[in-house]
Amino acid sequence: MDYFKESLKMHEKKKGKIAIALKVPLKTREDLSLAYTPGVAEPCREIAKNKENVYKYTMKGNCVAVISDGSAVLGLGNIGAEAGLPVMEGKAALFKEFADIDAFPICLASQDVALTIATVKNIAPVFGGVNLEDFKAPECFAIEVALQDIGIPVMHDDQHGTAVVVLAGLINALKVAKKKIEDVRIVFSGAGAAGTAILKLLLSHGALGKNVVVCDTKGIIYLGREDLAENTAKKELAMITNSLKRKGNLADALKNADVFVGVSQKNIVSSQMVQSMAKNAIIFAMANPEPEIMPNLAREAGALIIATGRSDFPNQVNNALAFPGIFRGALDCRATRITEKMKIAAAEALAGMVAKPTAEEIIPSVLDRKVVGVVAKAVMGAWEK
Repeated sequence: MDYFKESLKMHEKKKGKIAIALKVPLKTREDLSLAYTPGVAEPCREIAKNKENVYKYTMKGNCVAVISDGSAVLGLGNIGAEAGLPVMEGKAALFKEFADIDAFPICLASQDVALTIATVKNIAPVFGGVNLEDFKAPECFAIEVALQDIGIPVMHDDQHGTAVVVLAGLINALKVAKKKIEDVRIVFSGAGAAGTAILKLLLSHGALGKNVVVCDTKGIIYLGREDLAENTAKKELAMITNSLKRKGNLADALKNADVFVGVSQKNIVSSQMVQSMAKNAIIFAMANPEPEIMPNLAREAGALIIATGRSDFPNQVNNALAFPGIFRGALDCRATRITEKMKIAAAEALAGMVAKPTAEEIIPSVLDRKVVGVVAKAVMGAWEK
């Protein structure tokens, strides 16, 4: 099937993927009087007395805003608000289907950081949570940090949803490879939003910064690299990784490495690079739609475990394994933010769903309907602690 062609036909026929449904009937005068005037005045009065009653009398407690400025949409780049809308609709559809959360796509015409922050704060009264989506780095970091104290959980899914699923997969991949996270050498290709978040979550779970090397388009990142002087985000990466200040390109970095994490570009890892890695190498090649190296090539070159972002290969790293359950749990326990403990708990819960990990199965299927409940329970427990 030509998914691009068929998807275009479906979107045209249906005029998008989501619609609003009513929870109450509007068939009689009594129905109207209860849902709107005059009856609606009473919940308004109760909320005016105590703002917390908004959770009791409105949709807020089960409602998430999916917000984007269209600056980093999928692998398509900065295509703007209108072009990003199909993705935001899709995200809202996944929220509803997997977690029964009512989500609304909101695409902003501005890519000004300060205006984005102000806009989200101003619309927050309606929503129980905010899913930031497809904001480019480094702006995404500043936006997310500025929104952590608005009273509802705000998470940039491109960062943390990806990180949670990668950590879950790595926990089980290391079991299969019989290696420990504190011992393995890890190489990243991609120093943007996803790469940064994955790195920080792995460090929180026990990976050692001295064993981690991050590469961008100019090669290995190290403290003192001249072009990093004005790049605060990459300078921070240099400070927490590569303490030996290794230099060179991606091929140099991968020599004797145990784990490769790719969130960058297609076909940048060769068979020779994989051959140079340590025995029982673990490959997370997550560039979409084409990975950094195709699974068959990586396996032929000696890799033990290969994960990608694609559903047509084993071990799909799909954010839908994480964000529905994370927000379901956060909404249900009325969390005011998504903490590091909650993300780690989500990853460990996901990993635990695979009772006997193998090279072909290190993470559960995104279609496993038990995932949301398991992740949500773990998230709630981590918040309550």
